[in-house]
Amino acid sequence: MVPFGGWDMPVQYPAGIISESRSVRNNCGIFDVSHMGRIEFTGPGAVPFLDTILSAHVAALKPGRSKYHMICNEQGGIIDDAIVYRLDVEKCLLVVNAGNAEADMAWIKPKADAHDGVDMRVVTDEIGMIAVQGPKAIEIVDSLSEGTASSIRRFRIGDITVAGVPCQAARTGYTGEDGFELMPPADRLEELWQALKEAGCDECGLGSRDVLRLEAGLMLHGSDMTVDNNPYEAGLAWTIKLDKPGYYIPGEALRKIAASETEKVIAGFRMTGRAIPRHGMSIHDGSAGQDAVGVVTSGTHSQTLDADIGMGYVPRRLAESGTPIELDVRGRSVTAEIVELPFYKRF
Repeated sequence: MVPFGGWDMPVQYPAGIISESRSVRNNCGIFDVSHMGRIEFTGPGAVPFLDTILSAHVAALKPGRSKYHMICNEQGGIIDDAIVYRLDVEKCLLVVNAGNAEADMAWIKPKADAHDGVDMRVVTDEIGMIAVQGPKAIEIVDSLSEGTASSIRRFRIGDITVAGVPCQAARTGYTGEDGFELMPPADRLEELWQALKEAGCDECGLGSRDVLRLEAGLMLHGSDMTVDNNPYEAGLAWTIKLDKPGYYIPGEALRKIAASETEKVIAGFRMTGRAIPRHGMSIHDGSAGQDAVGVVTSGTHSQTLDADIGMGYVPRRLAESGTPIELDVRGRSVTAEIVELPFYKRF
């Protein structure tokens, strides 16, 4: 157990990170992700307000649908990445990263307070959250919900009862596998966890979650993107809706960035020499004795792929698949090759 974002979080369970990763890729794993921030917005002004601060076009979402997006500041820097769920015509749920919850609130709350017709309420302590991920996730949750879970399509959300526990079930996740993020009342979270375990799900912690999301090419805020990065250099231009009607606060800055190519971009790479890449290692166009041209933001050994993989920012000229690069691994130059993301793809 380790402290993380004000919570005590499991890095791994007794089976270990490798076993947990295999469970998610081959069977089904469960993660307690109740540390994620959950904020409800209600009222006639809720959707128009969210369209001023989120990169998604919230008004275009039908009730029951969701969108991955960026929360950017006035300069286009990424404050956080998040998912917004439109629960009803005048009600939305925003799920943000635990480590960024304070920064998110500092950005969002004063703007919500100044906007007419929107009520903002933090429900993190009222609603738990369990991610059920893996090729057998739908089958298992279906077996506990009288077959209702599978009627919820990917990136949709609905109300179901799982093992007698009422839940909001979002068919989203952070592993590259199909599954749900189940949100029951907080006081029934343990009951639901135990029922999922008994149904065949394996307990998983932060360690395997980090490996799985990297294999799937999914980014981690604070590592692969920060407020000093914009969505265009982070490869997230597809999350930005600049032509939506109304005023979008970061819109002007993002239009200027979009009008010209960024000097650096995020890229995936696979080691061709023997070494496991780690956050902060320098990337070189040539030997490690030359000046660094980039930096590793995430890296690990993938059991799924039997390969050492990573992501990092490099000059745009080096970002093409097949380009050779080198990493400085504790003073030793080790070869790698730029590859397309994601490293692993189920869908």
